[in-house]
Amino acid sequence: MEKYLILLILSVLISSISPEIHAQTSDKKFESIAMNVENGTTRRFSNFASKFVDSRNIDVWLPAGYNVKKKYAVLYMHDGQMLFDSTVNWNKQEWGIDETLGTLMKDKKIKECIVVGIWNTPKRHVEYFPQKALDYLSESEKTDLLNYTLGENKIPLINGGPVSDNYLKFLVTELKPFVDSTFSTFKNQQNTFIAGSSMGGLISMYAICEYPDVFGGAACLSTHWPGTFTVENNPVPGAFLKYLQDHLPLPGNHKIYFDYGSETLDAMYKPFQLHADEIMRAKGYTSENWITREFPGEDHSEKAWNKRFSKPAVFLLGK
Repeated sequence: MEKYLILLILSVLISSISPEIHAQTSDKKFESIAMNVENGTTRRFSNFASKFVDSRNIDVWLPAGYNVKKKYAVLYMHDGQMLFDSTVNWNKQEWGIDETLGTLMKDKKIKECIVVGIWNTPKRHVEYFPQKALDYLSESEKTDLLNYTLGENKIPLINGGPVSDNYLKFLVTELKPFVDSTFSTFKNQQNTFIAGSSMGGLISMYAICEYPDVFGGAACLSTHWPGTFTVENNPVPGAFLKYLQDHLPLPGNHKIYFDYGSETLDAMYKPFQLHADEIMRAKGYTSENWITREFPGEDHSEKAWNKRFSKPAVFLLGK
């Protein structure tokens, strides 16, 4: 069991980091790569450069019948290499985004949209760790966090400290303008959404708090409230929750979705999510603009998120 948990933790850390994103062998910003998608088409922008963070691949999914004469909402998603094609992923799992959204659009349950899949890098954990939450830790707690390591090899988890503020600057000031100028999109907040799981859930929560005028909704699946991989004597969840309490955008023109399972890493999340739910209610969020769902028996995996992604999709993008 302990060996399984260590492997699971390492999988969360790397979440299918691919050496392809480090191969700086071409100056091309666009490369058409065939992907195994069942619905629509996907275009890859390889080694997308940024002045804020390391370059990475960006996959943009366009629904079947994409037409430049129309305008589309945009859903930005983290861990982009895990979204569309299980055949190229380390665990042979995927979110099945193209199938789910394609079906929902065909059934007219959601507005027409495109998806921007942002690949992660070896700095995934520090890019997704909400940076300003550190302000809610004491100096000794910050030191302990920065010295936190994993396994016998003492792998540093927050090596050098979080860089999520720069990650969001990349997304908002570089990637979004590129997407809006390259594709036929609605540029406004009411049609711009962000989603992710685990650490991707945390950074999605952080994004809507830091940029409430940019994002109209966030989906946070299996939100990794512990920040590290222990709940014993861990001040990090409390820091995240205090940050949320102080920075949660006003309800009205924002929608926020949370969920969690009960197995593997998800087994840690319920007490913290219940606290987050109290914060949501106290800030005036209701079922009109906020949902938290529990999925008993579900674990921490793309397979689990694939099974339930239609729920946050309809909540955020529903007509």
